Amino acid sequence: MSSNYPDAKSPWSSITGPNLGYIMEMYDLYQESPELLDPEYVELFKQYGPPVETSASQQVSTSQQASTEKAVEPNNFEKVLAAVHLAEAIRAHGHLASDIYPLKDQPKDSSRIEPANGLSEQDLKEVPVSLLLNNAPSDVTNGLEAINYLKSLYTDKVAFEFSHVIQPQERSWLQEKIEAGAVKPTLDPDKKKQVLDLLTRVEGFEKFVHRTFVGQKRFSIEGVDSLVVLMDELVRLSESAGTQDIMIGMAHRGRLNVLTHILNKPYEMMFAGFAHVGDEAFLPEDGSLQITKGWFGDVKYHMGAAFKSENGTSVKLAYNPSHLEIVSPIVAGQTRAAQELTDQTGVAKMDPKKSYAILVHGDAAFPGQGIVTETLNFSRVKGYQTGGSIHVIANNLIGFTTEQFDSRSTHYSSDPAKGFEVPVIHVNADEPEAVVAVARLAFEYREKFGKDILIDLIGYRRYGHNEMDEPLVTNPTMYHGIHQHDTVRELYGKQLASEQVLSEDDVKKLDADIQKEMQEAYDRVKENKTADFPKLEIPEAVLNGYPEIATGVDKEVLTKMNAELLSWPSDFSAFGKLARILKRREDPFNDKGKIDWAHAETLAFGSILQEGNPIRLTGQDAQRGTFAHRHLVLHDEKNGNELVPLHHISDAKASFVVYNSPLSEASVLGFEYGYNVENDKALVIWEAQYGDFANMAQMMFDQFISAGRAKWGQKSGLVMLLPHGYEGQGPEHSSARLERHLQMAAENNWTVANLSSAANYFHILRRQAKMLGEEAIRPLIIVSPKSLLRHPLVGADVADLAEGQFETVIEQPNMGKEAKKVKRVLFASGKMAIDLAERVKDGKGYEWAHIVRVEQLYPFPAEKIQTIVDRYPNAKELAWVQEEPQNMGSWTFADPYLRELSDGKEVKYFGRSQRQSPAEGDGEAHKVEQARILDEALAKL
Repeated sequence: MSSNYPDAKSPWSSITGPNLGYIMEMYDLYQESPELLDPEYVELFKQYGPPVETSASQQVSTSQQASTEKAVEPNNFEKVLAAVHLAEAIRAHGHLASDIYPLKDQPKDSSRIEPANGLSEQDLKEVPVSLLLNNAPSDVTNGLEAINYLKSLYTDKVAFEFSHVIQPQERSWLQEKIEAGAVKPTLDPDKKKQVLDLLTRVEGFEKFVHRTFVGQKRFSIEGVDSLVVLMDELVRLSESAGTQDIMIGMAHRGRLNVLTHILNKPYEMMFAGFAHVGDEAFLPEDGSLQITKGWFGDVKYHMGAAFKSENGTSVKLAYNPSHLEIVSPIVAGQTRAAQELTDQTGVAKMDPKKSYAILVHGDAAFPGQGIVTETLNFSRVKGYQTGGSIHVIANNLIGFTTEQFDSRSTHYSSDPAKGFEVPVIHVNADEPEAVVAVARLAFEYREKFGKDILIDLIGYRRYGHNEMDEPLVTNPTMYHGIHQHDTVRELYGKQLASEQVLSEDDVKKLDADIQKEMQEAYDRVKENKTADFPKLEIPEAVLNGYPEIATGVDKEVLTKMNAELLSWPSDFSAFGKLARILKRREDPFNDKGKIDWAHAETLAFGSILQEGNPIRLTGQDAQRGTFAHRHLVLHDEKNGNELVPLHHISDAKASFVVYNSPLSEASVLGFEYGYNVENDKALVIWEAQYGDFANMAQMMFDQFISAGRAKWGQKSGLVMLLPHGYEGQGPEHSSARLERHLQMAAENNWTVANLSSAANYFHILRRQAKMLGEEAIRPLIIVSPKSLLRHPLVGADVADLAEGQFETVIEQPNMGKEAKKVKRVLFASGKMAIDLAERVKDGKGYEWAHIVRVEQLYPFPAEKIQTIVDRYPNAKELAWVQEEPQNMGSWTFADPYLRELSDGKEVKYFGRSQRQSPAEGDGEAHKVEQARILDEALAKL
């Protein structure tokens, strides 16, 4: 903080007369020779800037100050500065001496908050309160009392870190809230009873399950039971504020308790899951609870749900596998989608008050997994911000069996958040009233500043990592202490009894009544137990796949749209070279040339917007396109102003945005997946800068995009563009690892395409958009081109867009005309298909061969290929041709299909041999190998 921030509290404001003159002399010395000054002076001048004489009116103190404070003697000024420094040290470092560890097994460090430089209690008494504390309570009458008051605030059961926040308005607001006592628990008796009831249910649920379903995994919440109290308070605050959607992301620990007591999933449904019987009979009939299920299923502590309260606030817990933090960006994407209005043209309109995310993290995972910091980085990025998430670390002080000294290099597990200016509040999980107060502060901060805030809920883990672990084997010291430690429910019950809010008998009766309630719920489950667990089957629409869909667009519509895309305002100065390139897009509509890849894409986008589907496209260079081909956002050469032509076409009915994303893959792809899950009518597209960048997001493909439907019934129509093609540029950026996506292809879980036609790209995008929101929808992976982006053999005529549709298979023109002469049928996709086409040209001299481009690899178009093969009764060979090594690409996937329909014909492979690296590192070696493949594939039989 510097004097550039006029609203920042400065110690100079209370200094007058000789004292002010003295400090001004010290500032002059600081400017000339700072090394001669005491470090405390240097720090104060750095922090608050130069002293400034105040007006007479500012020098007048209030009557209260006049009666309780006296002027500081000039020779005591160093002690005044030391007192000011001490107050600031308490605010900045009090957390190190705070009582935030329930087990009291961590050392406290008060060395930074003790008086220094000979500062005595008497000296402190003589310091005016106003120099140390704003709006002090009436019983704080001198500097010593002010210092003790600050210590009581900053070293108690709640501790704060916010000095790393740059904006002084935020720091001042937090400081004022804390020092006004806003985080001191002040609950009325009814609220106290409510908190005890919830804690008793939280602990009671765990006890009942532990006793009734011995040995079954549940990943108990015990030790951070107050997490449910915190979340319950956030939900109550959200309902009062009119929040429409609360999105929750968390790992498995405590999830079952959150499902039960935050999402209001009935005890019967929870116990049915443990008893391995159907739970549908216990689903609330009022429709307040929604649960989706896949046909393959998942363990109970990975499942999610959505609950809608009577006042309309929806609480959604996202499905999440055991990949802990991986759900965080997905929930952020869901939140953004819930905040946006996309049924109007232009940029989607965002209201951050409509929705927000609660992201629950593990203490070992928060600093240990990079996806956390990737997600934190979204907080103020234009295309990804959500107006602030409330992060909670459910801090067990251990990760599986790994203790802190082996887990991280930071003091707190929360420390990575400070790099993103996220305020951190540490709170003792054994203090439920403090937890309620912290929830209120966090919610208010998010509402006011629209930024992330983090609550470090410090507890412990009462049992092992799961219910079959014995933690004393690996962590004996910690667990001997835990076994002697009362639960938070027991501690809080005793507190309320001592406060005479309830009697000890009332506390015991509450526990007994809740256990009885749970037993009665389980009895109902046993009464409804059936012999057969209900079998969930693949929906017929999924099994049937996509139907034939008309995707052509009238030529008149395309012509008008194309003209509008190229009609820019008269005061817009596009870069000359780019303007000339884009103006060439008029040529195909004047029968002069072809529509290239990016041109076809833009026309597809425009037509999709005209039909009412919003579009969101992101990627590290998505606006321009990695290969300088797309140019959806134009920049004025003179002033840098942006123009998005797709915002200005006629008849558009939905929003369009294209964002250059942060330099990450896992979090960005997860965000886009979450966005599409929440807004299932939006065409959401993620483009990897190069296809192999998808490696960094592999867990998103594995756990969510490929399998979310089968595991959880979670639908997605997400589109992924993965640039792919061997251009002699080395192992990286050649292969999009096509084989991985094909290996995971099953049950119509997604579409995988490697296209060789701009028209086909146009139609597959439109087909995907038309299926959005339908039962049969599935993600789409397009192994998109690089060198083919402007290739004439890939280009399309206007008629191809107007009259055509997506073709899963394209036969090479001018080949295979004389069926009896054909001896070999060659199959290829993408760039290799175009390489073959360039070699055979018009087909003359290759009457013995036919070439088939397999545009859609999965679902494999076996029936269409069978029809083609049947036309060539004299063919001896079916051959697959590819650029990739034999153990990569699409060969191993296509091989069994070809053998099944070969009818005795030999099935052959032409391509690179099996390799560990995808491509050659030398361009000339690549050319030689590529030529060899073509020579062998086209060698006459």
